[in-house]
Amino acid sequence: MASSFVNVWRIPELRKRILFTIGLLGVYRIGVFIPVPGANRQALTDFFQSQGDNTIFGLYDMFTGGALEQFSIFTLGIMPYISASIILQLLTVVIPSLERLQKEGEAGRRKITQYTRYGTVFLATFQAYGLAVSLEAGDLVTDPGWFFRVSCVITLVGGTMFLMWLGEQITARGIGNGISLIIFVGIIAEI
Repeated sequence: MASSFVNVWRIPELRKRILFTIGLLGVYRIGVFIPVPGANRQALTDFFQSQGDNTIFGLYDMFTGGALEQFSIFTLGIMPYISASIILQLLTVVIPSLERLQKEGEAGRRKITQYTRYGTVFLATFQAYGLAVSLEAGDLVTDPGWFFRVSCVITLVGGTMFLMWLGEQITARGIGNGISLIIFVGIIAEI
């Protein structure tokens, strides 16, 4: 088995793909520690310590690799993309025009992927605004108001879209299935 692992590194294309994937996953892990502007980090730390790990917050924090507790730019993680993808798959069964798009081959798949991205932006915006308002209500921000809400929404939606892009790059130029790898690395990092 050790010789098989060593042989992997002897194939230049495979080595390049593995290193590319590791590099992008490293970028993801660094981004988990970049905070959203205006969040009171000490108040957030106190809140999460009082909640414990066995709550819905702890479960969500595990899937985002600790980004929720850090309230980082990747707080929403890749979950809005996963949700939009599931919603669109369910809608293809109900809406005949989407079902026809799905059967059109590569062009139809590209169109459905584009709709999934739009859905991701919508869901991420909705979730980010809810988080911003919740943080203000919990007195967990340094300067509450519309400026914080707007900057929080822009930052969190941008972080989600960046993670989606990272996942697509890993799928296309790395070792494949980038979205799943991002979720996997987040869970492993939190464990």
